[in-house]
Amino acid sequence: MENEILQDKSAAYIAVGLCALAMTAAAIGLSKLWVSLIETVGRNPQVKKDVQSFGFIGMGSIEAIALYMFVVAILMIFF
Repeated sequence: MENEILQDKSAAYIAVGLCALAMTAAAIGLSKLWVSLIETVGRNPQVKKDVQSFGFIGMGSIEAIALYMFVVAILMIFF
């Protein structure tokens, strides 16, 4: 009985590690988004307002993915 519970939790911890990888990928994507925004505005300052609105939309979607993975990881650990 105890061994079955331990095996179930170990699978959950592996799944949480995969969620952490997804959050890492979201962080890398967010940093690439910011770098491209800064480069674009640096080359052409007139498009700042247009690029900024698209940047915030992209940033929100990337952050949403990371937050969803965080919630899934927390749920897997505690339930």
